[in-house]
Amino acid sequence: MALDQSFVGRTYPPTDPYEVGREKIREFAEAIGDPNPAFTDAEAAKALGYSDVIAPPTFVFAITFKAAGQVIEDPQLGLDYSRVVHGDQKFAYTRPVRSGDRLSVTSTIEAVKTMAGNDIIDIRGEVHDEAGEHVVTAFTKLVARAEKEA
Repeated sequence: MALDQSFVGRTYPPTDPYEVGREKIREFAEAIGDPNPAFTDAEAAKALGYSDVIAPPTFVFAITFKAAGQVIEDPQLGLDYSRVVHGDQKFAYTRPVRSGDRLSVTSTIEAVKTMAGNDIIDIRGEVHDEAGEHVVTAFTKLVARAEKEA
């Protein structure tokens, strides 16, 4: 069953703040194999003009995807998550994520469409710091694969 087009534009409440820590950034950088010292060494980050270590660009996926869970789990939307694959991901930064940031995410459904029996949903996650300043926008595309015919 196709997803309801009336959900386009629906915005979900902001998440509770997520505090970004140096150790989480270091662990993430190691997990993706990025040796950039700005991700692990505060002095190296300061030499580049940052107040503390910064996070790799894809670090925010963890918090924006969790926030998108509000959309995914919305019973009114009717998305069958057992058929969902991650279609695409993009980030548009105002500034890097830094250790010590307290970030909240507000998710909005940007688009809902059906192609070849697959439901496609685009979710925009606006990430702001504790002062309300924009940090990054995450664009997530999810595809609920068509049900196989018996």
